[in-house]
Amino acid sequence: MSIRILANDGIDANGKGMLEKAGFIVDTTKIAQSDLMAGLINYDVVIVRSASKITKEIIEANTHLKVIARAGVGLDNVDVETAKRNSIRVINTPAASSISVAELVFAHLFGMVRNVPESNRMMPTQGTEKFNELKKKFSEGFELRDKTLGVIGFGRIGQEAARIAIGMGMNVLAYDPFVEKAAIYFYFHPNISDQRIKFEIRTVSKEEVLRGSDFITLHVPSAEKPAIAKDELEMMKKGAYIVNCARGGVINEDDLLEALNSGQIHYAGLDVYEHEPPTNEALLRHSKVSLTPHIGASTAEAQNRIGIELAERIIDLCK
Repeated sequence: MSIRILANDGIDANGKGMLEKAGFIVDTTKIAQSDLMAGLINYDVVIVRSASKITKEIIEANTHLKVIARAGVGLDNVDVETAKRNSIRVINTPAASSISVAELVFAHLFGMVRNVPESNRMMPTQGTEKFNELKKKFSEGFELRDKTLGVIGFGRIGQEAARIAIGMGMNVLAYDPFVEKAAIYFYFHPNISDQRIKFEIRTVSKEEVLRGSDFITLHVPSAEKPAIAKDELEMMKKGAYIVNCARGGVINEDDLLEALNSGQIHYAGLDVYEHEPPTNEALLRHSKVSLTPHIGASTAEAQNRIGIELAERIIDLCK
């Protein structure tokens, strides 16, 4: 009997092709969250991204599942313990999207330091009549070189963000309670491993990162308590910048809005939100917020890597 797979949030064509070539049936029909409990009865494997949640109740109603696969980093939306108790394998792809997410961090940073988001909002309505005024208003940008990037959460994505920062001539401070130090490599030629430079970064305290950084980027999992709230925002340099391309809820959005309004935080870049779709209108419309709609891992390269890695692992587990 063929293995039936539900790719509820989609899968890259190459990964889908690999699974089908191995004899598996892959269904990309979207089942609504409210219908997943009953909808999984005909599948052996379910693949999700961040949109679908595989809860305790869903797992306990579908203990026949062989594999729950998370196409991306983290397992916040899967009840891993319940899956383990029911002998269901849980896998994800922690490395496949690291470059894409780290590059989006810098897309926000580059835009913010040159006032691109705010300028882009104003140019369509004021660019003709008030061009010179806008030119003057937005001519106070600055360079990232020689500034300090604070990285909170120093796993694969945090380390990739640090690598980009170092390559640009930035200083890096990093905090992670589970990582003491990390090696950051720069390759002169991607296919010759001995032509490289190694930088070793030792992590410091969270407070040191907050107080010493011009920019903060977050790469931490969801938790009951936000990683950044009022106390942490007040520790940061006045006029600092912060980027969240990690998980919605790791920044307290009300506290962030207050810090933006007071000038304690000069600019924020957000790819993820406490609620998705976002509900904090004041934050969404704030002139000092750079916004993207949860697209950190959504590049062609990352999705291809994710699809291939998932396919290889699912084929291996379901032989």
